[in-house]
Amino acid sequence: MSSRQAIRRLDYTPPSYLIDRVDLTFELSDTHAKVISRLIIKRNKGVSSDTPLVLHGEELTLEGIKLDGAPLTSAHYVVDETSLTIANMPDDGILEIVTRLLPAENTSLMGLYQSNGNFFTQCEAEGFRKITYYLDRPDVMAKFTTTIIADKTKFPVLLSNGNRVGSGTMDKNRHWVKWVDPFKKPAYLFALVAGKLVVLAGTHTTPSKRNINIEIYVEPGNLDKCHHALAAAQKAMAWDEERFGLEYDLDTYMIVAVSDFNMGAMENKGLNIFNTKFVLAKPDTATDVDFDGIDSVVAHEYFHNWTGNRVTCRDWFQLSLKEGLTVYRDQEFSSDIGSRAVQRISNVRALRETQFAEDAGPQAHPIRPDEYLEINNFYTWTIYEKGSEVVRMYATLLGIDGFRAGMELYFKRHDGQAVTCDDFRAAMADANGVDLSQFERWYSQAGTPVLRASAQYNEAAHTYTLTITQSCAPTPGQAEKLPFHLPFAIGLIDRRGHDLPLQLLGESVAGDTTRVLDIRDTTQTFTFINVPCPPVPSLLRDFSAPVVLEYDYSDDELVFLMANDSDAFARWEAANTFALQLLKNQYAAAGRGEKVAAPAAFIAAYKKLLSSDKLDPALVALMLELPRENYLLEQLSDVDPVRLFEVCRSIKHQIARELRQELLAVYQHLNDGTPYAYDGEQVARRSLKNICLDYLAELDEPMIAQLLAKQYQRADNMTDRLAALKALVNRDGGEAQLADFAAQWQSDALVMDKWFALQATSRRPGALSRVQQLLEHPGFSIKNPNKVRSLITAFCLANPPHFHAADGYGYAFAADHIIELDKINPQIAARLASAFNRWTKVDAGRRELMQQELERIRGTEGLSSDTFEIVTKALG
Repeated sequence: MSSRQAIRRLDYTPPSYLIDRVDLTFELSDTHAKVISRLIIKRNKGVSSDTPLVLHGEELTLEGIKLDGAPLTSAHYVVDETSLTIANMPDDGILEIVTRLLPAENTSLMGLYQSNGNFFTQCEAEGFRKITYYLDRPDVMAKFTTTIIADKTKFPVLLSNGNRVGSGTMDKNRHWVKWVDPFKKPAYLFALVAGKLVVLAGTHTTPSKRNINIEIYVEPGNLDKCHHALAAAQKAMAWDEERFGLEYDLDTYMIVAVSDFNMGAMENKGLNIFNTKFVLAKPDTATDVDFDGIDSVVAHEYFHNWTGNRVTCRDWFQLSLKEGLTVYRDQEFSSDIGSRAVQRISNVRALRETQFAEDAGPQAHPIRPDEYLEINNFYTWTIYEKGSEVVRMYATLLGIDGFRAGMELYFKRHDGQAVTCDDFRAAMADANGVDLSQFERWYSQAGTPVLRASAQYNEAAHTYTLTITQSCAPTPGQAEKLPFHLPFAIGLIDRRGHDLPLQLLGESVAGDTTRVLDIRDTTQTFTFINVPCPPVPSLLRDFSAPVVLEYDYSDDELVFLMANDSDAFARWEAANTFALQLLKNQYAAAGRGEKVAAPAAFIAAYKKLLSSDKLDPALVALMLELPRENYLLEQLSDVDPVRLFEVCRSIKHQIARELRQELLAVYQHLNDGTPYAYDGEQVARRSLKNICLDYLAELDEPMIAQLLAKQYQRADNMTDRLAALKALVNRDGGEAQLADFAAQWQSDALVMDKWFALQATSRRPGALSRVQQLLEHPGFSIKNPNKVRSLITAFCLANPPHFHAADGYGYAFAADHIIELDKINPQIAARLASAFNRWTKVDAGRRELMQQELERIRGTEGLSSDTFEIVTKALG
């Protein structure tokens, strides 16, 4: 295990030295890369003259070093595995360093590496130190000039940050391109790409009449899959200009797609590097979900130009400052170009299934952590998704106009700076003249708050009194929690299904039908007046705060809200709560040996949803989808995951059996042969059609088998084809279609990822054996993160009944590959290790087996700090 020590937020000190300018020259060849860096360095104010200069560096071969033009010998500096130290550094100096790299051997995919013969970089969080010795920390910001020299036949495209200012030929075989970035940036935003790539170009004109070039670079053969990504970039630019008044600031915005990539994408200034998954798409290779993902991720990385690049983080503890804010921005963008209701529900469901589990487990941490061993482990759901919910609460508390005023003040104060979460909160408070000091607890306290709501109606006084009590369970290192400041949105609905205007005691007139209550205390009571009848409360509308809400709704009230609530999220929440309560109760019943069955009222509610012609079909589809097993597992203790799966499957089969006629009628109505188009209406119709198909696939009938085969064969798009194939691989049979699919798409890596994932998540017996066989498939590579995610991670995280098989083979399989991956790519290994995070939730037998595998991983010689940190925290 790495001897790296924990880094603590409160130990932060400003850098001893600053770098004003960086001139980089890269000489690239098939076998190695030579990097020449020229750093203009000055001592920071107030730093003692005897303080040495310590530069970060890892896995580098140092070939030469000069200070102010004079070569330095080894007597003037010290080099170890992580740094280069110069003891007698002047107050100002020019340092020239030459390093040699082996990008083809860099399987970590951090720093400079090769993929399919092309060169790419990934520098966030600490990858630049694998390129050259540098002050690799986000509060050191410099202007970069980059010159790239390479063989012009093998590497015709040479890209870096900023604007292209020159190019030429070195000799018969080599050429060069020079790039200048006029904006100061930290090293983590540096990027370089070199290789055989083709480009799809477009333009965007800003409100100030500047013409921006948009260029998307991909490997040859993929150009026809880039048009959606180009359109997404153009939409994102226009949206940011209208919503926040922010224009792009360089001449060209570039996106490059690479198949070997640890993340989804990276916002390097002007040169965004993307996983191919979030660039390449056309209807016959990508699903509606893929198209949505491209819209979201392209927007996210583009929005980082201001929220992350122009204003960046002082240190990595402030990571949510850029990521939480930018996730909020991309969610709002997706809501505006699509269905706001569907987007909100999808985001909340993902938050609950992943981040709430993180908050309740051994990896719990605030959105501004207090310490870390390995920063790569803090690119978490908490930092991103909970961070975005915290930003959303600002907008809910302050209103859209107040939030924009806060954003404008934030940029006015901090453009070109590296700042903290407190600086953002101060801008929001000062721009609106409000006290947000208590709101800071969202940054410093981990865990998910629980709100317990109770209500009483006074028929004589026509008042409705709501009492809200908040609490938050202990998390690692935080036994006691102080009350949070949060917005709580509420509506009251009369028995006819109409929203009531809301008037609090002491107010002179009634207000809107949705009110945002300001919650600050452990217990608060609100009394609404002029309430003519006992209402049904619609609580936490639009999921106004990232909390768990407890309220004793009856089944009748939930059915009523499913049919009548004007708030789309609350309507879905009623259906989700109804199903969640049912499945938890039936799991307990199964444990007592009782028959598993849904009551008639539940089936009737689903039948009513299927007959609705007023609701958005996409909302109906979401309401019909049962809670997922991993989320259910979080609601229970000492869980037998196999029994839980069987309960869910039994209820799903009952719905299919008792609503067969209705499901088939909706399916046939929506399966009308309309040619594929990616638009809101068609996406909604496909989502409902395919959820009906998913239920019908539970029925072992020849007619259903024919229906599935027919959709697979005749589909004119990947959404419908994959929906049919998913159903087929979860039934007896489907082998012919699987073979046909592989034969048709064997040359398309992203489509084959779907093929791997379908088999990894199949619930049919023998799933682990099939996954082990697929590890030998010629299309699989343990060195490619997308392949690992589609096969190994999908099995471990998205196939609970087989991963949690009582024999423990699933756990041993995961541990074997975590150990193997740790030697290849520690980031991917650490993420896979999260499959063990909730080992204490399962029953005693499985707990013992999972603990044994965790101990085996931790005891592995040479284990990386990435994986060691995750496993050690899991064990407690």
